[in-house]
Amino acid sequence: MTDKVAPKAKDLKVRRVLPEDAAAWRPLYRGYATFYKRDITDAILDQTWVWLHDPVHPLEGLVAVASDGKLVGLAHYRPQPKPLQGNDAGFLDDLFVAPDQRGRGVGRQLIEHLASIARERGWSSVRWITANDNATARRLYDDVAVATHWVTYELKP
Repeated sequence: MTDKVAPKAKDLKVRRVLPEDAAAWRPLYRGYATFYKRDITDAILDQTWVWLHDPVHPLEGLVAVASDGKLVGLAHYRPQPKPLQGNDAGFLDDLFVAPDQRGRGVGRQLIEHLASIARERGWSSVRWITANDNATARRLYDDVAVATHWVTYELKP
């Protein structure tokens, strides 16, 4: 980590995603899928939205809200059991900032808010993955966290 700190977006609030955020959340999540060149259907958006509001499902969400009430970023996260440690950690599944809001500290504030949740819940860490070529995000990630030496594999059954 470095001591360099990006300026914080002024008048930005990070909070839990609410049911009334649906219409503004959908284009943000579509933007996330587009960035990663993933097809996303209305059915996938609907299912993810249901998970975010289902108290039994582990997926939770945060949104960054500008002073005018516009959603400008999102983060989806969940607990991740750590059997070798005998506790839970957190896993950040999705982090996205609207293109016109990048470079203003929105992503950093979403991660900082998630870090406070992790502290409250006693999580030992928060992990996430990103594409190797996602240079912009990796600059932020290198500033707020430490890259692990683990290599990710994916099995398609």
